[in-house]
Amino acid sequence: MAGRIRDEDVQAVRNALPIDAVVNDYVQLTNGGGVQLKGVCPFHDEKSASFYVHPSKGVFHCFGCGESGDSITFLMKIEHFSFAEAVERMAAQAGITLRYEEGGYSPRHQKGERTRLVEAHKIAAAWYQEQLETPEAEIGRTFLAERGFDAEAAKHFGVGYAPVGWEHLVRYLRGKGFSDKEILAGGLASQGQRGGLIDRFRGRLVWPIRDTTGEVIGFGARRLREDDNGPKYLNTPETPIYKKSNVLYGLDLAKKEIAKSGRAVVVEGYTDVMACHLAGVTSAVATCGTSFGEDHIKIIRRLLMDTSQYRGETVFTFDGDAAGQKAALRAFEDDQKFAARTSIAITPGGMDPCELRLAKGDDAVRELIENPVPLFEFALRSAVERHRVDTAEGRAAALEEGSKIITKIKDRSIQHEYAVQLAGLLGILDEQFVVRRISQLARWQRDNPPQQRQQLRRPGPPEPTATVRPLFRLDPKDPAQFVERELLKLALQHPDLVSPAFDNYGDEEFPTPPYTAVRRAVRQAGGAAYGATLPDFTTTVRDACPDDQVRSLVTELTVEPIRTRRAPDVIYAGEFLVKLRLQAVDRRVAEVRAQLQRLGNRGTPEQLTAVQGELWALQQYTQSLRTLGSAGL
Repeated sequence: MAGRIRDEDVQAVRNALPIDAVVNDYVQLTNGGGVQLKGVCPFHDEKSASFYVHPSKGVFHCFGCGESGDSITFLMKIEHFSFAEAVERMAAQAGITLRYEEGGYSPRHQKGERTRLVEAHKIAAAWYQEQLETPEAEIGRTFLAERGFDAEAAKHFGVGYAPVGWEHLVRYLRGKGFSDKEILAGGLASQGQRGGLIDRFRGRLVWPIRDTTGEVIGFGARRLREDDNGPKYLNTPETPIYKKSNVLYGLDLAKKEIAKSGRAVVVEGYTDVMACHLAGVTSAVATCGTSFGEDHIKIIRRLLMDTSQYRGETVFTFDGDAAGQKAALRAFEDDQKFAARTSIAITPGGMDPCELRLAKGDDAVRELIENPVPLFEFALRSAVERHRVDTAEGRAAALEEGSKIITKIKDRSIQHEYAVQLAGLLGILDEQFVVRRISQLARWQRDNPPQQRQQLRRPGPPEPTATVRPLFRLDPKDPAQFVERELLKLALQHPDLVSPAFDNYGDEEFPTPPYTAVRRAVRQAGGAAYGATLPDFTTTVRDACPDDQVRSLVTELTVEPIRTRRAPDVIYAGEFLVKLRLQAVDRRVAEVRAQLQRLGNRGTPEQLTAVQGELWALQQYTQSLRTLGSAGL
């Protein structure tokens, strides 16, 4: 059984890799107010950035879906790692050697499965690169040279060569201490007819496929020989570390430029990525053996900071032939999943970017990417070209198809412009007729959402849907709840500003149940005064939480910016200490007044005197707080 990683090593890993450095491999982060950073949540689809990271506290929280945690939790959630695998990944990046409770320094059999498979791929990638320099690999070097790639380019992208033969790589990996089970699980070999292992890639050029952090998780291999009866491109199969729908080739090299420029370029193949990068278009990526899909969109949106407030651009490049146009139209269908502008660059003469670079040079590739056609315009022209617009019937059919495309445009301000363009393509002189038709269709679509349209097509009562009501709903816009929330944020993020007064506040002064639970966790963790002496009070509070819900709320309050335009200080903290105490006093005043009213003429003189005395004391205290502020607490 694998040993338990020592607690001090886990903490060393947390300290060595800041959470923003870990998250930045997956999400573009920008200033979120104060010391917090924000980005598009990687765990759910959203139109505005609600994912916040607090670097100094080492935690993240999404205000949209509620996911939260620290850097290790983030890796576990986004990569589906076990705890040990997440720690091992971070330790490898930080150069930390982990120790395990059950003896010694991380022996091989104690490492997580993913860590072992990644190591196997790293070793295999280096071995493939070495093979590219052998005499047998001349055919591969020739293939690259004919496409304009020299040895330096091959090295930059890690291109290698898989020699002809049945078990060259298998034997090499066995010699490095990997078991047949691990080699098979990683997709580096397959089961032969006689039960033994055979290399998956043989006699082919090999491209390493890396995740966003640069770790090799799979390979793509190109056929070179005529006697190779396999597919033109052969990729790693689905494995515990490789999911083709979640991977974009070249993303490890392109992610910084994508985030910096606000533009992602999607091409079709490995050599196209190489050609674009060498031509200066370093934001180019490609899918790996699958069509561009929804999961790929999510990856790009996170890097583009693609929200309704900020719009980047995604440029698709496809061959100008029929297959390329079909692929472009598939991309159009996905356009609505982007907030970004989507455009298409159709290469001339059916050439792909690699062929274009070879034929016309780097400038031609850059010019292609710099002058794309909006995807809506391309889709509209393609729709019209499918019909005979020289006939009344053809024009009518093209009008209907084109109108449906235009109504999908998110920016209604340019719908009119495309409507006029459609009229011109159809040769309809009455432009207003086309504009009115599109306006009618758009209005019908708005008034009849997809579910309702389905019900209109299929008469019958709608199926009842269950309504789930939360037990308690936090409302940060509620003035009373806002005071509780802001004071708790100050206690977690700046405990020195609210202590020692905060620790004298009782649970009854935080009447909102979730906030009451957080207040109790702060007390359980030693209070704000104790927290002011710690470098990381939040972790202590999180450990004191009774369950994951309270723990998540603590993280949420830790990453949410303090709502002040200036840096939080003692004066600001004092304002909220006073506001919360005043709210508590006002509630007690209301209770005492109600008690006095209930007593009426039935109360004894002693009872009435006691209640009236408490009311007078509360009113005096209220006046003192309003006059003296925090000095009157």
